[in-house]
Amino acid sequence: MATQRDYYEILSVERTADGDTIKRSYRKLAMKYHPDRNPDDSEAETKFKEAAEAYEVLSDQEKRQRYDQYGHEGLRGTSGHDFSHMNAGDIFSMFEDIFGGQMGGRGRGRSRGQAQRGYDLETQVTLTLEEVATGVEKEIDFTRQDLCDTCKGTGGKPGVDPVTCVTCAGAGQVQQAGFGGMFRMVTTCPACNGAGKAYPQKCTDCSGQGRKPKKRVVQVKIPAGIHEGQAVRVPGEGEPAQAGAGQPGDLHVAIRVKEHEVFQRDGDDLVIQMPISFTQAALGTEVEVPTIDGSERAELTIKPGTQHGTVSRLAGKGLPNLRSGRAGELVIMLLVEIPKKLSSRQEELLREFAETEDRDVMPHRSGFLDRIKDYLS
Repeated sequence: MATQRDYYEILSVERTADGDTIKRSYRKLAMKYHPDRNPDDSEAETKFKEAAEAYEVLSDQEKRQRYDQYGHEGLRGTSGHDFSHMNAGDIFSMFEDIFGGQMGGRGRGRSRGQAQRGYDLETQVTLTLEEVATGVEKEIDFTRQDLCDTCKGTGGKPGVDPVTCVTCAGAGQVQQAGFGGMFRMVTTCPACNGAGKAYPQKCTDCSGQGRKPKKRVVQVKIPAGIHEGQAVRVPGEGEPAQAGAGQPGDLHVAIRVKEHEVFQRDGDDLVIQMPISFTQAALGTEVEVPTIDGSERAELTIKPGTQHGTVSRLAGKGLPNLRSGRAGELVIMLLVEIPKKLSSRQEELLREFAETEDRDVMPHRSGFLDRIKDYLS
């Protein structure tokens, strides 16, 4: 997964910035990089969504405290909106109070009564490499803005009938001035969220918002072979649509993989650095190699004269491919270790060996000496 940028850097604010400063900076960047202002500019769209993600965290006191203390790692397990799958209109709709309806954006002008899908959410889960090898079912807990149980998402006091919205006269839409007043556009009414009706008395449980934070716990099956940065989609576990009139959004569970003490991952292959003695390398031998399974070990034949850094491969001992299920290879890099301490007998034997050693036939030595001769000639 690519390194995530610092949220303060994205919004160009100091870490001590207050809420109003963060809000102003986000508003400025969102207006600057809005896709309607930068058509067919993927870089501007990326910056637009990065700014929204940064603002969502830094405008939330609890998330900001966790981020300040632990960085991006501190946000693991917390839910946030999946801005990468949202269009500009949806993002502007989320932060309506910041922009004051100045810009509708794409996807905002829907007719009254037209169902709108709920927003997608994103959270993270960390797996071990062993869990990647076998697949796993994880319990994911997160908090989402759910429909208020008291008013069923209407925002009105139970028993009170709605009346025609005075802001849009029941149309569900209003005209807003564009940038500089040069043009006008039709946007969803911010007062009734496009319903055309409003409640004269608000629900006391949700303060008229129609939503309240609610903790959710779901079981998510994660397939074997999944990679860092990929995500598992859980349909219908995102935020509900306005007043429950449309389909709920989805929950995207982003995958993080914990660094392993023994194995390194290279695609579907696993890489291990295995030390052997110089006598094993010189004489050859059979050794046991650990596998990700843990319950079994693989046999590896080391040929006589094996050199430091030699790579051997065992087919089918890597990780399963996410699509085909076919396992990759276990790649073993052999590292010849030289003993730092010798007994007197060992030293005696090595000195005897040294007297019989023909250094001219050593492959690396002979090649090295040839290069030195060419350099000095």
